[in-house]
Amino acid sequence: MAAFSAEMTEHLFSYGTLQQPEVQLATFGRLLDSRPDRLPGYRLGLLAIDDAQVVATSGKTHHPIATRGAATDGVPGAVLAVSPGELLQADGYEVADYRRERVTLASGMQVWAYVDARAAPP
Repeated sequence: MAAFSAEMTEHLFSYGTLQQPEVQLATFGRLLDSRPDRLPGYRLGLLAIDDAQVVATSGKTHHPIATRGAATDGVPGAVLAVSPGELLQADGYEVADYRRERVTLASGMQVWAYVDARAAPP
């Protein structure tokens, strides 16, 4: 995949709405290249979204949110190839209950992921 070349220097793990084509088009102006992976040690919950713009973009009033879990837990998702500017655009899309954090995926790849900001950082 060309988008995983050096020109796209950031990698973002998504387990939720950033995988939706309509969210990618609204947030980045294009569809992103992706590949499947898994976030170990986390589990999914649901977060009520009260930001009208985010609800309009995603079409959903509740979004998944990853919180730390047991070592045997894991969250499936996709690694998205983004530019540094697009990473900042993703920050603008996510509501304050999410925190962007560096994580290590099952593949061993270190990426950014939005996790539950209400929990203490590691």
